[in-house]
Amino acid sequence: MEKFRPNSYYPSIHDINYDGLYNQKIRCLMFDLDNTLALIDEGVPPQKVIDLMKKLNERFDTYIISNNSQKRIAKFCSNFDSRFVAFALKPLSKGFKTIEKMGNYRRDEMCIIGDQLLTDVLGGKRFGCHTILVDPLGKKDLKVTSLNRLIERKLMKRMTKKGIWKRGEYYE
Repeated sequence: MEKFRPNSYYPSIHDINYDGLYNQKIRCLMFDLDNTLALIDEGVPPQKVIDLMKKLNERFDTYIISNNSQKRIAKFCSNFDSRFVAFALKPLSKGFKTIEKMGNYRRDEMCIIGDQLLTDVLGGKRFGCHTILVDPLGKKDLKVTSLNRLIERKLMKRMTKKGIWKRGEYYE
């Protein structure tokens, strides 16, 4: 169960303690796209996300790591200066390793921020980087994600019952 428990849990990307991450020597922030940065049907990021990413780029290297297509991610990232990895195959380590090599990072300098336990948190834990879970921005998901959400709800129920983690109880 511990492999599904994020290191930190926040309501959204706008609530994360980025100063704390910087003080922990995190230098690479990897963001999931769908339902983390934007709703799945938003082609361009909201202005609030653009502003945040530009601010973060002053101190961190930012990446979008997504199982989505290159076309969708490239269009999204054209609004701010972040590199990306498409078809990342999360929770496998392929996309994480690509970013690790791109920036010549150590894994303890890297952090994945996403809205799913089964892809973002599990993938980050398996890879060996810091993991942050945020609540999904919307209820609408891709079909494959809907199956993940069903499994995720069962995992959360078991984790809550065992006192490991509970949705809505945020922590750093």
